[in-house]
This record gives sequence, C-alpha cells and structure tokens, in this order.
Amino acid sequence: MDWSFLIKNKDSITVTTDSRKVTPGSVFVALKGEHFDGNDFVEQAKKNGAAYIISGENALAELQDLARAWRREFRIPVIAITGTNGKTTTKELTAAVLSKKYNVCYTQGNLNNQLGVPLTLLSITRAHEIAIIEMGASHPGDIKELVEIAEPTDALITNVGKAHLQGFGSFEGVQQTKGELYDWIIAHGGTIFYNAENPYLCKMLKKRLPKGRKTIRKKFNKIHWYNEVFSPGSDKGIGLFRYRSSDCPVKVSETHLVGDYNQENIAAAFAIGMCMVCTFPESREAICEYVPTNNRSQLMPTEKNTVVVDAYNANPTSMQAAIEAFCLTAKRSNSEAVQQRSGLGQTCEGDHEAPGCFILGAMRELGEYSHLEHQNIVNMLLERKADKVLLVGEEYKQTTAPYPVFDNVEALCDYLQREPLAGYRILLKGSRSNQLEKVIPLL
Repeated sequence: MDWSFLIKNKDSITVTTDSRKVTPGSVFVALKGEHFDGNDFVEQAKKNGAAYIISGENALAELQDLARAWRREFRIPVIAITGTNGKTTTKELTAAVLSKKYNVCYTQGNLNNQLGVPLTLLSITRAHEIAIIEMGASHPGDIKELVEIAEPTDALITNVGKAHLQGFGSFEGVQQTKGELYDWIIAHGGTIFYNAENPYLCKMLKKRLPKGRKTIRKKFNKIHWYNEVFSPGSDKGIGLFRYRSSDCPVKVSETHLVGDYNQENIAAAFAIGMCMVCTFPESREAICEYVPTNNRSQLMPTEKNTVVVDAYNANPTSMQAAIEAFCLTAKRSNSEAVQQRSGLGQTCEGDHEAPGCFILGAMRELGEYSHLEHQNIVNMLLERKADKVLLVGEEYKQTTAPYPVFDNVEALCDYLQREPLAGYRILLKGSRSNQLEKVIPLL
C-alpha cells in the first residue's frame, strides 16, 4: 500500500493500539487479541479524533507495512540488537552511550516482537539521529520478518543460548534464527558488531561471509578491536567491528550492574559507541551512570537481606550464568574481606560471609528439553553446596531436587511469611511468568 498520503511532509506520526490514547490527528490500529477486539472501539477512536484507522483481519500486517514505509523516510543509522540473553540490557547501555552525542530513538521496555518493532519504528521523528531496535524471537523466521520491516544498517547479536527451545526445536534452530540478522546485513550492506570471544557467533558469521573478500583492517587505539571493511562483489560494503569483552576498559565492578555475564553487554555498548565516534570518557560515564530497572541485574539491599533481582526472564543459559556469577561474587567478596582483615592483623575465626539463598522459578518454553535443563540447574546447586534453595514451578517437582518446591509464587509468599529470611544474600531468578517480583516485599 502507498502510505505517502499519511506520512508525506510529516515530522512525526502518533500511532496507538489503545482507543483511550487516541489524540486528534493520530493513527488508531484496531488489533484483535485473545481477550479483546480493537474493532469494537473504532467508533470511539473516531470520536477522539483519529485521522486514520487501520482495522480488519490484516491490521497487524498493515501496521508493519506502514512502519516500513516510515522507516524509509530516514537516512539515519538503524541498529538492530538481538540475542538469547542481554539484548535489553545491551540496548539500554547502547542508548545511554549514544545519547551522550546523539538524539536517539530506542525500543522502550520489551517491545521487541512483531508488534513492538513497528511501534518503535513509528516513534522515530525527524529530530532523531540514530535508532536502536531490539528484536526478540521464539520461532524460526522471526528475525527475518523483523529485519525486513526495520531494514537495519547495523547489527549486533549479543549471544546465542538455550531459550524458547519448544519453538526453535533445538539450539541449532536458535543459531539459525538469530543469524538471520547477519544474513540481512551481508545481503544489504552495513556493519556487524561481534564479540570475538564468543565461538558460536564467530562460527555463525564465518559460514555466512563471502569467500575471497578484500579486507581493510583498522585497529582502535590501544584496544585490540578491529574494524574490517570489504565488499562481497556488490556496491554494498560490509563492515565487521570485532571486539573482545575482556578487553573492554569498563568493568562490571565499576557500574550499577551485577554479574560478570554483564561484561559482554558492556563491551558491546562500548564497541558501538566507539564506532559511532563517541569518546572514551563519554562512553565510560554513560555506562557507569546507567542504573538497571525492570528487575534486570538489580542489586537491591533491603532491611533484612541483600537481593540480586534478575527475574524478568530466564532460560538455561542465563540461569546457569546467574548462579555462577552469584557464587563467584560471594567468593570474591569473602576473599577480599579476609585479605583486608589479615592486613589489619585481625583474626578471621568465626567471621563468615552471609549465607547464599537461591529463589529460582521454572524456565518456560523448553519443550522436550524441560526436564533435562531443570535437572541440570538442580545439579549445579548441589555441586555448589548452596546454603538455601527455594524453587517455584511444577517443572522442579519432576527433578531429584532435595529442596522445597512450591507450586506458584503465592505458595512461596505464604511460606516466607511463616519462615522469613534474614541475613542472606539472595538471588531471585526465573521466567517472567513466575511473577517472582511478588516476593520482593517479603525479603
């Protein structure tokens, strides 16, 4: 459809799927969901002043088509970020870095699907200089569909891991789908940012790159990161910005983030900032100032405990990384405390670190891999001799877990009211559907 009648000479477009938020001159999209039908509110949208209404069975497809047309109005960098873990944190960090120099439009919250990506694109205005689009996927072909709407100029895959296995079918399916972002850039030109310390990403990229390419390498200052530029036989040049998370000059310990797994997210944001000509001081300041929200990698001291809240999402890869980081931080903190006391000539006898407590929710959408992956988590906790473990979800009942398992978060809340926790370091981690954030007031 030719959308020029709606977007021609416009500086911005206001689009909403909620008839209550319709303002004069805006576009109302009447979507039909499992428990609602936007078509029932078309008349209300008209009364509120909607300039145009997208409705009917193909409303979502028309919205995506409009978003693509609007995106083509701009000649600005459009950075697409996907990955199994860390894509939202990386997107937020990247936005913080680039905002030091540019007017940035970026995905709000977790609007990273077939509806969220178009809405983000339609929020770009003529005043914006860069756009950052987060892309999620749970089935083969999801990323291909999203890049064909967003048409990105730059791409980053944070990592690949075991998530949504029920939809993807296998880990190989995850790699293939995430790799669709690489496919787009290689076919259309642009820059790919990749972590050279991630063997899966390197392998995914290597098998896609054209053979016999001419490469020009440029080293960035004292960091062993490289920008490689080559042409695959067309006028669409491809840039490869290779970075190493361990070489990043900003470390997790300098930020408000918790967990060593966030080092690769920090490095990715720093790398993009460098390529977009942000200075070292600007990038460092932005990353160190960033404070996580939405129950992602948040350190939350309470009156009774110290809680690490990472309960927005969970899959086998992120769960194992969170447990490992939690245990490592405890060992590191205790070792530093021992060294400090020893330096003061103090005895360490009877002076121990706070015990660790793991409150873990079930991981969803794992299909036939569910039992194996939940058992792996239980085994990991047993190997690390966890001080206290509380598990939520039927999936854990199918394992050999010697720990309390609660059917749902409400049952866990009842338990914590009877048996309150005090003096613990607590890791709160689980899939969003567990609603583990409900226990925070009790911790």
